Amino acid sequence: MSLFKAIPCFVIDSLAAGLDTNKMTFDLSEPHLYFNRELSWLEFNGRVLEEAMDESVPLLERLKFLCIVSSNLDEFFMVRVAGLRQQQSGQMPERTVDGMRPSEVLQAISGRVHDLVSKQYHILKEEIFPRLEQLNIHLINPLQLSTADHQFIEKIFSTDIFPVLTPLVVDSGHPFPRLGNRSLNLALTVTTGDKNNDDSFFAVVQVPSVLQRLVELPRDDLARRYIALENVVAMHAAQLFVGRSVVACHPFRITRNYDLLIDEEEATDLLKTIQKELKRRERGAPVRLEIASDMPSTMVDTLRQAFRLEALDIYSIDGLLNLPDLMPIYNLDGFAEFHDEPHIAVVPAALAEEDVSVFDVIKKGDILIHHPYESFQAVVDFIDEAADDPNVLAIKQTLYRTSADSPIVKALMRGAENGKQVTALVELKARFDESTNIGWAKALEETGVHVVWGLVGLKTHAKIALVVRRESNGIVRYVHLSTGNYHTKTANLYTDLSLLTAREDFGEDASAFFNMLTGYCQPPAFHKFVVSPLYLRRWVLQKIAAEEQAGKEGRIFAQMNALVDPGVIEALYRASMAGVKIELMVRGICCLKPQLAGISENIQVFSVVDRFLEHRRIFNFDAGGKNELYLGSADWMERNLNRRVELLFPIEDPQIKTRILDEIIATSKADTVKMRTLRADGSYQPVVPNGASLRSQKRFIEIVRGQVMAASEAQLPEPRVVTFTPILKAAATV
Repeated sequence: MSLFKAIPCFVIDSLAAGLDTNKMTFDLSEPHLYFNRELSWLEFNGRVLEEAMDESVPLLERLKFLCIVSSNLDEFFMVRVAGLRQQQSGQMPERTVDGMRPSEVLQAISGRVHDLVSKQYHILKEEIFPRLEQLNIHLINPLQLSTADHQFIEKIFSTDIFPVLTPLVVDSGHPFPRLGNRSLNLALTVTTGDKNNDDSFFAVVQVPSVLQRLVELPRDDLARRYIALENVVAMHAAQLFVGRSVVACHPFRITRNYDLLIDEEEATDLLKTIQKELKRRERGAPVRLEIASDMPSTMVDTLRQAFRLEALDIYSIDGLLNLPDLMPIYNLDGFAEFHDEPHIAVVPAALAEEDVSVFDVIKKGDILIHHPYESFQAVVDFIDEAADDPNVLAIKQTLYRTSADSPIVKALMRGAENGKQVTALVELKARFDESTNIGWAKALEETGVHVVWGLVGLKTHAKIALVVRRESNGIVRYVHLSTGNYHTKTANLYTDLSLLTAREDFGEDASAFFNMLTGYCQPPAFHKFVVSPLYLRRWVLQKIAAEEQAGKEGRIFAQMNALVDPGVIEALYRASMAGVKIELMVRGICCLKPQLAGISENIQVFSVVDRFLEHRRIFNFDAGGKNELYLGSADWMERNLNRRVELLFPIEDPQIKTRILDEIIATSKADTVKMRTLRADGSYQPVVPNGASLRSQKRFIEIVRGQVMAASEAQLPEPRVVTFTPILKAAATV
């Protein structure tokens, strides 16, 4: 049996950190000391919505943020709300650490999401669409069509749309159809048209997802005009029911439970099991129904009963369902002034010189890369060169998420074809990337790469690549470590930190780490790495406890995506009560309540939502003036500490350490434009500027530009630049 079995949920134990519990005067497990994680996530999505509301944000970027809000909600319902539904159906639904039962959380979610959606569509209708119309971009309804438009639509309907449609009648002989997750459909009431025999029936027509949602009409005076595909289908619905009359036709959209249900212990072939589950989850239990606001109540009742949903699960939408389908408008050419200024990413100067081996550069000293301000191409080049270098003997890498056209995966395949020992741990259970990862796993195996398909009971979330190279003085190991994924698309959109190093102890740890993953062995003590689920929880608690012992001299700074784990939160409360100054930059979920008198008054929590998704994980402990600094892949959540393979690593190069502390952390903390401060009541408030305003992400872009100018003035080789363009086809999800 594998040593890597999921660790049971952590039971808060103050003794784990070696503390004197007699000094505690508060019960730090009291529910009122914690925010609910689901409601906290919704507040994060509310901050995304604030970007769409901000008039200083370029118009098309505001549209993008509206699309992201919808994409985020889709994932939230498919996973988090679906999970709450399952808990609710259990015989003994458990209360969460904040004391709320699943039914109470679902009720609160419904109220908050209804509020968010109402604001979202108000902004779209009252602000975004009118301004788009000023730019001659129009989303029109059937009443606005001209005779020529009708002729155009009639033609494309008969040739391109009608052959794809399938009318589905619902009656005693035809049960309600099993509609796919996130599918857009039309609900219809159809009659005979005979006054003496008013025999009406209900029908469903699925709007084809294989066709473009926005049908572009012939241009009129350079205007870009679009009509929604469902409107085109509705206009011609009678052609699907010859001899009948369509008296009502309204769109709706269903969201289903999309999580995988896998018994990994029983799965003899994990890949095939996941492939089977991917097909099944399209038919998961419904969790949300979105309907057009003008849908008749009788039709709503029919759908609600068919999907077995409650009233709180139904969202009436006054506008286009599924806003991410508006992204083709965001991607239109010719509207550069209504986008963010294109970002020019710089390859770090140390790696920019042509015809110089990346390995020779790394041997001279560690290299830090700040994505997306500095280019991810440097990481691609590292793997590329390793694949072709005749002196490279082996390449080992973890792949949690990667792009569909990943140059890194292609380099690994090329390396195997070149005779190198290439190993890739491809995490098949990476949510929403399962299909992509299965495809790459198969392709990698076909080229001779040794593929490990994750571990039983655990997701491998660590970001690490190891290159083993034969050199004149023996074997040298080169290591890449990161806070983000090996994904060339998201590397352009997420803020992350990468480290390239040839430190011997890092290389030894990297070898031990991969042997642990591929050999299922208990590793020796790591020299530098901190790995979960083996050591990370204890390490975090010990670091916080050490600061607690320092009292008012203690300092903690941590940046992460989410702070949920009750054991860690309790430890932070104790440190705060001892006088430790704690600064937390938490992008999304935060279950810790700051600024509680006597408990967390020494804790400040900040969040930044801006052009790029904040994704760095940085942990800084004062440790008696040592300023210990770590980067890694793990948030402070139960899943990261208990059920994932995660990796933290120290920053030991003095110059890099200074850069992170004095440039990256200091600039992030100084943001007065996009930063919000979490209050004890759960609200996020803008920071009041004390002097000149500063937008941290803009400042990081300026720093990169300054590097280019400085290189030019010093007549040094200018850093290579790479222009990043927005992802096409769909809205990014944060």
